[in-house]
Amino acid sequence: VRFPEDLEDDNTTFNPEYSHQVFGDDEVAFGYKGLKILLYYIAGNLSTLFRIEYTSKVNEKFDCVEADDVESKIREIIPPGFCTNTDDFVSLLEKEVNFKPFGMLLHTYSVHNEEAGEDITYQIYQADMTCPGFREYHERLQTFLMWFIETASFIDVDDERWNYFLVFEKYNKDGATLFATVGYMTVYNYYVYPDKTRPRVSQMLILPPFQGEGHGAQLLETVHRYYMSSPTVLDITAEDPSENYVKLRDFVLVKLCQDLLCFSPGKLMQGFSQEMVVEAQQKLKINKQHTRRVYEILRLRATDMGDAEQSRSYRLDVKRRLIGPYKKKQRELAKMRRCLRPEELTNQLNQIDLNMQHEQLEESFQQLVSDYRRVLERLAQA
Repeated sequence: VRFPEDLEDDNTTFNPEYSHQVFGDDEVAFGYKGLKILLYYIAGNLSTLFRIEYTSKVNEKFDCVEADDVESKIREIIPPGFCTNTDDFVSLLEKEVNFKPFGMLLHTYSVHNEEAGEDITYQIYQADMTCPGFREYHERLQTFLMWFIETASFIDVDDERWNYFLVFEKYNKDGATLFATVGYMTVYNYYVYPDKTRPRVSQMLILPPFQGEGHGAQLLETVHRYYMSSPTVLDITAEDPSENYVKLRDFVLVKLCQDLLCFSPGKLMQGFSQEMVVEAQQKLKINKQHTRRVYEILRLRATDMGDAEQSRSYRLDVKRRLIGPYKKKQRELAKMRRCLRPEELTNQLNQIDLNMQHEQLEESFQQLVSDYRRVLERLAQA
């Protein structure tokens, strides 16, 4: 909510992707007709208005069943101090002009908005719990995780090893410059013996109204650049990354790596090298596993897949990496069957497994190439 009229505007409304963490696996609130759970956030400081509406509700006295206590379930997520009255909320909205982003400004960029017909400015900040007012703001911000990250949990903010990176949009209201929350990322700094740290991305969320505009890529690249300048950082990883996050990371890391000398087309065609591993880690804080993916994407760009020899060479190179887990599984199956089956049957079953594995391997390769092509398409448009 930026203006009072936004309260009645369905265009500013968005729905949760998940609610199982609040309402159970069935995502059901029992005992109501026409139930609406309404949460409004002021765009900048995220002051909250919470209301529940319904047309009817079961009655314990007459229906002998009790409706779910929806209000207490929501209260477990949102911090105390929220409004339940629209007038109170609107009066807080008038004070929004005083809200300023927390922490240190790291990066400013603009995105062209077709609807508005103008460039909109965004800024990324790095903050921590020592910033006045940030603890309370973060309590409100993290409530979005429950609705948009499938396995979300609230973090221990008293642990000083957390870093917070925030994205804000700058907008004008009555001649004043205000800020709207776009998204954020939390990063935990793990200790690595003897004197290094390994930042691990824990949670990352771009709010639905801003998704698809490139803010995730801007945020991840800014975070990488923030840590790249630190001599004590070994490399950057992510905790249980989603499929979408992996695609985003592929794009950002390829964008960062493509100008390194070790990834020149001539060197890419010679195969994956230790030089790539060392340079990507030392200059960009990228680990070996992620560097390998970057190499495969950039080698695909340098390969003429219409040329039979180049195409075959690329396919074999990628499949050699993909076949590792299959070979391990094959060895384990062979050991088991030597104990359980006669030799003839063992060979036959192993052959069936091998045929299946070749099919799966080809499937994995085709899927990977398809994903890599999308990264290269996005890179060409960047």
